[in-house]
Amino acid sequence: MVEAFDDNSNNKLPELKLDTKQAQGFLSFFKTLPNDSRAIRFFDRRDYYTAHGENATFIAKTYYHTTTVLRQLGSGSDPLSSVSVSRTMFETIARDLLLERTDHTLELYEGSGSNWRLVKSGTPGNIGSFEDVLFANSEMQDSPVVVALSLNYRENGCTVGLSFVDLTKRVLGMAEFLDDSHFTNVESALVALGCKECLLPSESGKSTENRMLCDALTKCGVMLTERKKSEFKTRDLVQDLGRLVKGSIEPVRDLVSGFEFAPGALGALLSYAELLADESNYGNFTLRRYSLDSYMRLDSAAMRALNVLESKTDANKNFSLFGLMNRTCTAGMGKRLLHMWLKQPLLNVNEINLRLDVVQAFVEDTVLRQDLRQHLRRISDIERLVHNLQKRRAGLAHIVKLYQSSIRLPYIKSALERYDGPFSSMMKSRYLEPLELWTDDDHLNKFIGLVEASVDLDQLENREYMISSSYDPTLTKLKEQQESLENQIHKLHRQTADDLDLPVDKALKLDKGTQFGHVFRITKKEEPKIRKKLNSQFVVLETRKDGVKFTNTKLRKLGDQYQQVLEEYKSCQKELVNRVVQTAATFSEVFESLAELISELDVLLSFADLASSCPTPYTRPEITSSDEGDIILEGSRHPCVEAQDWVNFIPNDCKLIREKSWFQIITGPNMGGKSTFIRQVGVNILMAQVGCFVPCDNASISVRDCIFARVGAGDCQLRGVSTFMQEMLETASILKGATVKSLIIIDELGRGTSTYDGFGLAWAICEHIVEVIKAPTLFATHFHELTALSLENASDDQQKRIVGVANYHVSAHIDASTRKLTMLYKVEPGACDQSFGIHVAEFANFPESVVALAREKAAELEDFSPSALSLTDTTNEFGSKRKRVYEPDEMSQGVTKARQILEAFVDLPLETMDKMQALQELRKLKDNLEKDAENCRWLQQFL
Repeated sequence: MVEAFDDNSNNKLPELKLDTKQAQGFLSFFKTLPNDSRAIRFFDRRDYYTAHGENATFIAKTYYHTTTVLRQLGSGSDPLSSVSVSRTMFETIARDLLLERTDHTLELYEGSGSNWRLVKSGTPGNIGSFEDVLFANSEMQDSPVVVALSLNYRENGCTVGLSFVDLTKRVLGMAEFLDDSHFTNVESALVALGCKECLLPSESGKSTENRMLCDALTKCGVMLTERKKSEFKTRDLVQDLGRLVKGSIEPVRDLVSGFEFAPGALGALLSYAELLADESNYGNFTLRRYSLDSYMRLDSAAMRALNVLESKTDANKNFSLFGLMNRTCTAGMGKRLLHMWLKQPLLNVNEINLRLDVVQAFVEDTVLRQDLRQHLRRISDIERLVHNLQKRRAGLAHIVKLYQSSIRLPYIKSALERYDGPFSSMMKSRYLEPLELWTDDDHLNKFIGLVEASVDLDQLENREYMISSSYDPTLTKLKEQQESLENQIHKLHRQTADDLDLPVDKALKLDKGTQFGHVFRITKKEEPKIRKKLNSQFVVLETRKDGVKFTNTKLRKLGDQYQQVLEEYKSCQKELVNRVVQTAATFSEVFESLAELISELDVLLSFADLASSCPTPYTRPEITSSDEGDIILEGSRHPCVEAQDWVNFIPNDCKLIREKSWFQIITGPNMGGKSTFIRQVGVNILMAQVGCFVPCDNASISVRDCIFARVGAGDCQLRGVSTFMQEMLETASILKGATVKSLIIIDELGRGTSTYDGFGLAWAICEHIVEVIKAPTLFATHFHELTALSLENASDDQQKRIVGVANYHVSAHIDASTRKLTMLYKVEPGACDQSFGIHVAEFANFPESVVALAREKAAELEDFSPSALSLTDTTNEFGSKRKRVYEPDEMSQGVTKARQILEAFVDLPLETMDKMQALQELRKLKDNLEKDAENCRWLQQFL
């Protein structure tokens, strides 16, 4: 990040140039600005920008990494810290504040002295006014969304009214749903929508319940913006929407009346984004119902655990699923769609299979795939161009880019027409027929005709975007006048050269500049030869190093006429450009539909390219509905890990089978591959439901409605949350939000507290998932004792029986002579018989004395461990230290007897007994325990 912001390396810091009067005027204005800790304010000084006060210190530390760039403005006891920023640095800072961070807003002021006004303001969710700055030199990766929430607390939870606006795609949405105290549903909606900013009524942030909501917003990286409660109103909402939304008002009225709380949230959004203030929005928005059940739900913890989206800390692009899968060719459109698809995996089996059909067609037909990718590389960002058209920000350059994209379509069409594989009828109806409709003479051919008639395409080589002079009679006439005057000026140039006896162009040059218009110029060397004539027949304008500039009445007259015609030509050209842009805007809907189709093709081609270009090709998964089928991944791999240069990935099978191995407990050494294995299952399922082939030999997947992942919680000290508390909060949201149709991935639960507490919690959570939630689960743990859960699979006691639990372990080998540990990275049935933690410490070069003492202490504790169960038949293997072996029945009988004695002790009325009575009662209890222990070896260890 440092390199990006190092402005000093290439260009010096702009100098802050203000005289005393200007400085005083500015200081008096600056003091009148309202105090807003989130706002970063820039002041446009024409050639550079400045920031002041706390903003200046923030910019100096964050972007220049030094406070030496700060200057003091104003003299006296209270000068104002200031920093100056070049135009390129301003773009860098704006991009970081609005696209990367979510803790600041950006304001830009123009003016001078004490007279300044706010001309642009932007937030991470509302970047509209800064789009020209943000995307001048880079593609738009993701379209930001602003959400507003209206909350209504009731006994059975909280009813959430949610509305959102995507200002780039011009989409408004509404949803209403019940949520729990952890706001699990809100969180998954924020993730799916790619939300950057959330509006809440101002007083709602104070309550305890809403602290949990603020936590959810922080986890998702969403900026919280508080608005007055009066803005969350429904008055005139239908009327306002009638102006903004395409089509008739009836469907809008019907949709709004179906919600209780969401309309209030939508009212706040319209007011906040000032949609009605911009007439270019009228009739260009779409309004839709958003349903949480439309897509697989993913919370922020799952997105992080599965490395779905890019992170600044990624060592390379293949670290994230997005980085790996993004092989899109179009400028920006495909990227944005892939971003959205990864946050919104499908649930409908037919829709998933449709995408997989297209990917299969592209995988099997290499020529088609390569042809289409070649053509898509020439397609501009149609979505952004149309957005600029509708916002009336477009010029001829935008029109020409749309034209250049349009003329590529016949090539895409003919490539698709040549495909005659098994999916040809589907490809025809999904892509070819719409393309044929949009490229006919009533649609894009008409647009192509308009551009070819109106734009001077010959000038494009010089990067000049001009209206063709033949397009309009007035323009033709002015062009002729311009050419005639140019000829007269050149004739005068030749004539003057003859009069002065100087060679044309070599000695006597004709210049055209902004200051004097058309002038003659000779070098200083030639000037003495014609000095006499120069003084008598011409007017000398200036003498400089490059020569003497002079003119006469004839040249001046022709130059003035030429300038007048040129101004008229420019004015006429400007009017015609506006007319052409307005006509082009009428094709917006066609271009929007085309952008959808092209970006979908782009992403599916990207999937096919990934599937076929990997050293071990990906395979097409078989998809079944969530209430049938199992999850079987044979030879599965983690796509991001295997893509790293230094990795030779060992594939593994995962078979989550209902009633048999639906809940899998995975044990094994640290660094043995447990975390990678459980994550790769989640990643494979996510990829399949997005419509991509998966890194497996064979795959059969029962669709999941949600992936819950609790993998490695970190401290959140800024929110006052410890590692263990974070772990418990994430687990609580799993227990409340998961259903039988979800997938649960849990890694190392219970590490943040004492061993016995952690084990107790882990056991209780496992039992709850198996017996109540019944979702397929991968549970990686160091608590080997948990593997006893699977023994209750085989229990004869029907009440105690737990069905569907299976043990697996990641294998490792210890050499008997050298005691060296080798990780095998294979997942095999059965529980692991030991921990290997001390071997890993040896790997890390711990001092020998520490390792020896650790072995001694571990042996001591294992000897007396009440739950030292040997669950596999590998007890003879070197290093296996489990010395006390008990039958499961013996252990459960002992636990029951011990509990009875403890309960009897708790029931003793000790406060009413004297010391002797109490001792007698204790002796009786001990005698009973000794009797019971005669037939129970597990109890004997306590006596």
